[in-house]
Amino acid sequence: MVVASIDLQGGKVVQLRRGSELVLRRDNAPALAEEFDRYGEVAVIDLDAALGTGSNLDLIKPLLRKAECRVGGGVKTPEQARELVSLGAARIIAGSPVFRDPAKRGAGMGGGEFAVNRPFLESLAGKIGRERLIVAVDARRRVSPAEGSAGGAASGYEITVDGWKTPTGLDLIEAAKAVEPFASGLLFTCVDREGTMTGIDLAPVRALREAVSCRVTAAGGVSTLEEIETLAALGCDVQLGMALYTGAVPLAGAFIRSLNWKKLDGGLIPVIAQSPDGQVLMTGYAGEEALAETFVRGNLCFHSRTRDRLWMKGEHSGHTLKLIRLRADCDRDALLAVVEPAGPVCHTGDWSCFGVNRRYTWEYLQSVILDRFRHPSPGSYTATLDGELVREKILEEAEELRAAGTHDELVWEAADLLYFTTALLSREGIQPGEVLAELDRRRKK
Repeated sequence: MVVASIDLQGGKVVQLRRGSELVLRRDNAPALAEEFDRYGEVAVIDLDAALGTGSNLDLIKPLLRKAECRVGGGVKTPEQARELVSLGAARIIAGSPVFRDPAKRGAGMGGGEFAVNRPFLESLAGKIGRERLIVAVDARRRVSPAEGSAGGAASGYEITVDGWKTPTGLDLIEAAKAVEPFASGLLFTCVDREGTMTGIDLAPVRALREAVSCRVTAAGGVSTLEEIETLAALGCDVQLGMALYTGAVPLAGAFIRSLNWKKLDGGLIPVIAQSPDGQVLMTGYAGEEALAETFVRGNLCFHSRTRDRLWMKGEHSGHTLKLIRLRADCDRDALLAVVEPAGPVCHTGDWSCFGVNRRYTWEYLQSVILDRFRHPSPGSYTATLDGELVREKILEEAEELRAAGTHDELVWEAADLLYFTTALLSREGIQPGEVLAELDRRRKK
């Protein structure tokens, strides 16, 4: 998987060299999150919170509704992590507090300040679940590699904290092995190479990959598609920052090169197309050319095995599959494409190639209402529902639902209330998914 990074400082998207030197600044975080989400999870890092100089939470909150985000930077308490999850964060990245004994803060390395904080990790995993926790094992090359570590297996790299400013004396590999039981993944940033575009140091990445069995995301200095392919071959995900923003590495190309093509027969990867509400629509196969065309056209493309050529779904019927996002499975040899279908997907005219009729979901109800708003037909009642009238109807239907007595009456009145509520949401540009996300947020609090 390729993870695009959005680093936030002072309310702006920034890229820093070695964590301190400002190289570029942008103010289009929402647009970037929406674009990056097509290719993989998005890493949203609050640099001000990590450095203890402020917070970008108000900027982060809307990003969590636009993309699948892993959020890090200044996560100091399990309660803070849980709040971020309730707001929509897919995963939480924890760093500095994981490697500091709060009772000995200020004591320094010799005073035992730095150690794996197991109570903190246990509490964090208990609050949000191990599957949502990623531990940042950011590290620099030791000034004196011969110093070793308490664990005895010196990697030549030591963990750094406080926005990469404070060395801990903790060996990268030993620390990684100690935190793995509490997390589903590790984020290793090669701090010496971060933002330099000089290539990542593969030696510690290899050592880390061999030492742990959880997912590993590597970052810091990655500057070419060849590096991404090498990291993928090692079984690592890659997080991109400077190379992405400078245009040195295109995100579409990075996604394609990160897949496990050597494992696939004939150079074709299976693709499962799924609607936004979770309905499986079809399966097909794609090669590198088809995936590249998918990103260029914005519609799902395949490789026809019978005709041995590229084809875009719906190129003749018009029933295209608009791409929302692509995700690779854990082995990187299959893809899930979340798409917006423009019509029936199967060549037989069925909604799904599996003979399943389209479910009447809340999202589908809104699509019908929006169509009536945009293309009103003579006598359409829906088209007459302006903002004032629809609010009046909601009050009326809510009272009728309250007064309903029988099972059938309750169903009938609830349907009316849902219809008018959806009409109001549609008038205001609100999607059902936003309401469901808010309910999910409340559940997670």
